Amino acid sequence: MIVDCAVYRHGHRTEGPEDLSDALDAARAAGGFVWIGLHEPSEREFELVTQEFGLHPLAVEDALKAHQRPKLEVYDDSLFMVLKPVVYEPESDTVSAGEVMVFVGDAFVVTVRHGEGAPLTAVRRRLEEEPEMLGKGPTSVLYAISDAVVDHYLDVATELQTDLEELEAEVFQPDGGGSRNTASRIYTFKRQVLEFRRATGPLVPPLTRLAGTGQFGSGVPFVDDKARPFFRDVNDHLARVNESVEGLDRLVSDILNAHLAQMSVRQNDDMRKISAWAAMAAIPTMIAGIYGMNFDHMPELHWLWSYPVVIVVMAVLEVLLYRQFKRRGWL
Repeated sequence: MIVDCAVYRHGHRTEGPEDLSDALDAARAAGGFVWIGLHEPSEREFELVTQEFGLHPLAVEDALKAHQRPKLEVYDDSLFMVLKPVVYEPESDTVSAGEVMVFVGDAFVVTVRHGEGAPLTAVRRRLEEEPEMLGKGPTSVLYAISDAVVDHYLDVATELQTDLEELEAEVFQPDGGGSRNTASRIYTFKRQVLEFRRATGPLVPPLTRLAGTGQFGSGVPFVDDKARPFFRDVNDHLARVNESVEGLDRLVSDILNAHLAQMSVRQNDDMRKISAWAAMAAIPTMIAGIYGMNFDHMPELHWLWSYPVVIVVMAVLEVLLYRQFKRRGWL
C-alpha cells in the first residue's frame, strides 16, 4: 500500500497532482522531485509505480519478494539500494531485521518497506523540518535513510553489549558457570549477533561506493558528487558498528568456551568426589564380604571381640581415607 506520496520543490512539501505521471512531470518542471513511500506492496499495487517511473524489472522483483542482502545496483533510469534496518526487542533480548528498498531517479524517490524496523516516517518528518537539506534533491533522501539506519545500528550494538556483559557476569559468577540454561542463552545470543552481522556487513561496499572511496572512486549516477562527504560519515559510523559486531562475536565465542571449560572442570570435580566415596565404600564392603562367606576356618571367627575389632578397623580405615582425600581436595 502507498503510505505517503508528496512533491517537494526547493525543500518544501507541496500539493501535487494525484496522478503519478503528472506529479513527476510537475516535479521535473519545477526542479523538484516526487517521494513515494510504500509498505509491503502487492505486485498489482506496485505495477502502476513501475510503469510511471520506468523501474527496472529485476529491481522491482527484488523489491516485491524482499529477503535481499544490502546492495547497490545502478540501472539506466534509476539507482536501487537495499538496506536492512534492525530492531532490538528488550523483552525477549532478540534482534529482528526488516528491509528498505530505495529507488532513486533524476526527479523521484520510491521507498519500499518490509517489516516494522524501518524508520522512514521519522526520516521524512526530519527532512521536512530541514528544507535546506531536502532541497538537495533525491540524494538527500538516500543519505537520510542510510544515516538513520546506521545510527540505529549503533544503538542496537550498545544494547547487545549490555546483554553480553550480563552473560559474562553469569558465567564467571562465584558459584562457577551459571545455570543449566547458560549455554543455551549464549548460543541464542550468538544467533542474534549473526543476524545483526547479516545486516551490517554487506552494507559496506554500497556505502563505500556512494562515498567514492577505495576502489570505487568514480561517481554514482543519480547521486550528487557533493554528497560524498556525507556518505563517508555514514560509512565511518558503519565501520564502528562492524568493529563492535566483530568484538561481540569474538567475546561471545570466548564466553562459550569458558563456560564449557568450567562445566568440564565441574564434572571432573564431581567424578573425583564420586570416585573418592566409592573407594571409601569399597573397604568395608570387601571386609564384610569376606566375613560373610560361609567358611568354618577363618581367622578369629570364634573370638569374642572379633566383631567390634572389625568394626573399629573399618572405621579407622575410613577416617584415614577421608583425611587423605580431603587433603588432596577430592572431597
